[in-house]
Amino acid sequence: MAFRSVKARTFLGLGSFQWLSFLRRGVFYSFMYRYLFDLMGNVTITTLLGTLDMIASSLGQNLLWGRISDRYRLRAKLIIMGEVIAGFAYIAVFLTHTFLLSVGSNFFAGLSIIVGLSVLEFFWSMSDVGWATILTDVTTPEIRGGFVGTLNFLATFGRMIGIIAAGFLYEGGRGFREGTIFYIVTAMLFTGAAIMWYSPKSVRPATTALTESPKAITEVKETYANERVFKWFLISLIIVVLGSASVNQVFLLFLQLPEGLNASDLGVSIVLSAWTIGGMAISVLSGMLADRVGRGKVILSGFLVTAATPLFYGIVPDVRFMAFVYGINGVSVMAIQTAGFAFAGDVIPEHRRGRLFSRYNAVMALSWGPAGLLVGGPLADVQTRILGVPRYLAYVNVFIVSSVLVCLGTIVFLLKVKK
Repeated sequence: MAFRSVKARTFLGLGSFQWLSFLRRGVFYSFMYRYLFDLMGNVTITTLLGTLDMIASSLGQNLLWGRISDRYRLRAKLIIMGEVIAGFAYIAVFLTHTFLLSVGSNFFAGLSIIVGLSVLEFFWSMSDVGWATILTDVTTPEIRGGFVGTLNFLATFGRMIGIIAAGFLYEGGRGFREGTIFYIVTAMLFTGAAIMWYSPKSVRPATTALTESPKAITEVKETYANERVFKWFLISLIIVVLGSASVNQVFLLFLQLPEGLNASDLGVSIVLSAWTIGGMAISVLSGMLADRVGRGKVILSGFLVTAATPLFYGIVPDVRFMAFVYGINGVSVMAIQTAGFAFAGDVIPEHRRGRLFSRYNAVMALSWGPAGLLVGGPLADVQTRILGVPRYLAYVNVFIVSSVLVCLGTIVFLLKVKK
C-alpha cells in the first residue's frame, strides 16, 4: 500500500473525521442559501453568510491560530477545541433564530444565522489550521497526493450522503425552523471531536533548526524561492476560485426557476449529488496522477475544465443533463483541490506550515460567499432589478463571466507557476 509510512489507525481516525465533517456540511449547507433567500429575499445579502464566514476565518487563522500552531506544534488539539466550540454555538444560533421567527422578524432571523455563524467561524477556524497542518505532517511528498486524494474521496462520499439527506430533511424550510438539521449537525460536531480525541496521531518529528552551513544556506534560498512560487500560485488560485465559485448561490436558484429547469427539492439534491459523485470518482485518481505526472499538469487540466462547464449550464434541457454537466464540474474542482493541496504541502516550509496554510485556506474559503458577493450576486441583482433582464438570462450571463474569470486565472498559473 502506498501509505505504509502512515499508520493504519492514524489513517482510520483522519478518514473517519473527514467523512463525518463533509456529511455534516452536506446536511447543513445544501439548502441553507435557499432558506436564507426565502427569509430575506435578496441574492446578494444571502452571500454574506459565506463572505463574513470567510473574513472571520481568515482573520482567525492568519492572526492567531496559524502562529499558535507553528509555535506550539498544536494540530489535533486545535481541531478538537474548534469542533466543541462549534457544537455549542450552533445551538445558540438556532435558539436566537427561532426567537426572531416567533416575533415575525424573518429578515433578522436570517441575519442572526449569518452573523452568529460568522462570529463562530473566527474560533472554529482553529480546526482548519490544525487539519491542514496535520495532513502535511503525517505524509511525505511521494505519497501526499494519493493520501489527500483518498481522504477527499471519503469527504465527497460523506457530502453526497449529506446532500441526499438534506433533500428529505429540508421540507420547505421546516428542517431549519424546527431545529432538526441544527441538532443533527451538532451531534456530528461532538462526534468528530471525540474521534480526534481518541485517534492516534502519528506525526513525523520537526526538523532541526537551520544552521549557517553551506547546506543550510542553500535550504534558505530554496525556501525563499518556494514561497515566491507559492505566492503566485495563490494569486492564480484566487482568480480561479472567485470565478468558479461566483455562480454557486445563483446556480441553486437557477435550478428551480419556473421558466428554466423547475427542479424539485429532490431534483436539486440529485444535481448536487452528481457534483459530489464526480468529485468522488476523481479524488483518488487525481491524487495518484499528481504524485506520478506532476501537480502542475493535474491543476492545469482542472482549471481548463472548470472554465468550460459553466458555459453549458444555460443550454441543458433537463435535470438529468444538468446532473451530468455539473458532475464534470465536480471532477475538475476536486482535481484542483487534491493536487493544489499537495502542491502547497510540497512548497511550504515546515516551520511556516500553520501561517502559510492559513493563507491557502483563506483563498479556498473564497468559495463560501465572497465570490457570490463580489461577482455573482451583484451581477444577477443589477441585471434583474435595474436593467430588467429576465432572471433566466441574467443567471446565464453570470455563468459566462465565471468562465472568463477562470480563464484569466489559468493564464496567470501558466505564466508564473507552471513554467
